[in-house]
Amino acid sequence: MTAQELPINGDADVVRVRQAVRALAIEAKLSLVDQTKLVTAASELARNTLTYGGGGSARIERVENGARAGVRALFHDDGPGIPDLALALRDGYTSGGGLGLGLGGAKRLVDAFEIQSEPGQGTTVTVTKWAR
Repeated sequence: MTAQELPINGDADVVRVRQAVRALAIEAKLSLVDQTKLVTAASELARNTLTYGGGGSARIERVENGARAGVRALFHDDGPGIPDLALALRDGYTSGGGLGLGLGGAKRLVDAFEIQSEPGQGTTVTVTKWAR
């Protein structure tokens, strides 16, 4: 399974990440609903990487767990980090002008969600969606 490393430095990169995630989701035989959930989560996380992290990268790969296939996407930036993860994951919280559904919404759309962030050290979010 070869991982794709994609830069996230502008709006066009967010679109490329979405397209790459969708292609792998189709390859992993995720249902249309699960493809949409994963692409929506990836789009939100790529947008956050750009908007709040000042840009970064995405690593997207097809993964397997026994006979089950899935897609894992890791988003990383070297931005300011998130001072309060619990607050940032709460619905309704926004540090920008958005609806505050970003991180918490992305977490609900995937099967596995992991976030690491330290103030001044950047943020890494990894999500995985498995075929049913």
